[in-house]
Amino acid sequence: MEKFVKLTGVAAPLPVVNIDTDMIIPKDYLKTIKRTGLGKGLFAEARYRDDGSLNPDFVLNKPQYEHAKILVAGDNFGCGSSREHAPWALLDFGIRCVISTSFADIFYNNCFKNGILPIVVSQDDLDKLMDDASRGANAVLTIDLEAQEISGPDGGKITFDIDPARKHIMLEGLDDIATTLKSDGAIASFETKIQSERPWL
Repeated sequence: MEKFVKLTGVAAPLPVVNIDTDMIIPKDYLKTIKRTGLGKGLFAEARYRDDGSLNPDFVLNKPQYEHAKILVAGDNFGCGSSREHAPWALLDFGIRCVISTSFADIFYNNCFKNGILPIVVSQDDLDKLMDDASRGANAVLTIDLEAQEISGPDGGKITFDIDPARKHIMLEGLDDIATTLKSDGAIASFETKIQSERPWL
């Protein structure tokens, strides 16, 4: 998993509440277990017209946001079913950070497992960031995970809280397997001890 230390990129505004995982990646795209190639299906029902052409009114189809790395979204982002394809699709599109006032628990956890940083901020701070994100090509934010700060295009800073353990795995780029392997020595020592103490096991 790619480390997340500092990210500078265009932030796209998506001021919609209760965006569920079916909106993020519709069920038609769930036939694969590969984590790549799902970016084309991200927000498909909003991004594409019935004839398959791009909807020019959808934010991620606008030239100034087509390479956005950050999403500033409304409350309760990622609600609905627990599909892990949702963070896969965001990451495959190029989104590394989602900022909202709240996230559904399963989606929130899945983000950390896949290298996406979900940041919870107050409504006042979200309003400021949504305004920053509405500036088109000038909608550039910098996320400094070590300092737990979001810097806006005018130099203003917003701080955010994050669980220290989750901060560590993001800074180190550790997925669940890599986290387990970090304890490989301790696991081997425990197994040796148990084998000697309880050879019948």
